Amino acid sequence: MATDKAKNEQELTVEERLKALYELQTLLTEIDRIKSIRGELPLEVEDLEDEIAGLKTRIEKFNTEIQDLNADIRKKNNDIEQAKTLINKYTSQQDNVRNNREFDFLSKEIEYQHLEIEFAEKKINDFIKLTQQKSAEIESTNEILADRSHVLEEKKQELDEIISETKQDEEKIRERAKRLEAKIEPRLLNAFKRIRKNARNGLGIVYIQRNACGGCFNRIPPQRQMEIKMRKKIIVCEYCGRIMIDPELAGVAE
Repeated sequence: MATDKAKNEQELTVEERLKALYELQTLLTEIDRIKSIRGELPLEVEDLEDEIAGLKTRIEKFNTEIQDLNADIRKKNNDIEQAKTLINKYTSQQDNVRNNREFDFLSKEIEYQHLEIEFAEKKINDFIKLTQQKSAEIESTNEILADRSHVLEEKKQELDEIISETKQDEEKIRERAKRLEAKIEPRLLNAFKRIRKNARNGLGIVYIQRNACGGCFNRIPPQRQMEIKMRKKIIVCEYCGRIMIDPELAGVAE
């Protein structure tokens, strides 16, 4: 099959190659037109999907932080219960002390546990405030998420409608373009695609218009125009680099 393709490429004259390239350009321009109908919708859908993913990640992060804060609150409540238990224990022991030294020691321990309770209660209040802040953030983010999700559904529906209207035509054009590309030698095809990619209007091959390049509209000398009309070699515009053909080959009346 590769041999047949190589043979086919060798059999094509320069004129046939140029004609195939121009036909390919016409098909690709039609695909570009179809894409332009969709406009910025595909990018808008992609941006919304990325934003929604980011909002969901943000909500998950807040929920994880709230879980951690609730765990910290439970721990501090346990610390308070332990401190109360120790206070009761030390208070009972004070009734059976043998000297003032033991009594003072137990008094300091009781005082220390009261401070531990105060500190734990303060931390619990801080954690509760943070939890409330995170909950408010989740509520606010959920509102934004609901709005963005609604907009995304509308954009997707609009895009799906446009795609369904143009998909069949685009697939047919792409199939024709693929068959044409198989006829053109890889080096010339790659050069054409490179030129087209760098061209502002996506035109890699143009015909002469009013003695000028149909791409950049710079004037072409008469001798150069004659060479283009002879179709003996691939000629590019010395200003914009586009491949040039004569109007007759493009099927356009001069």
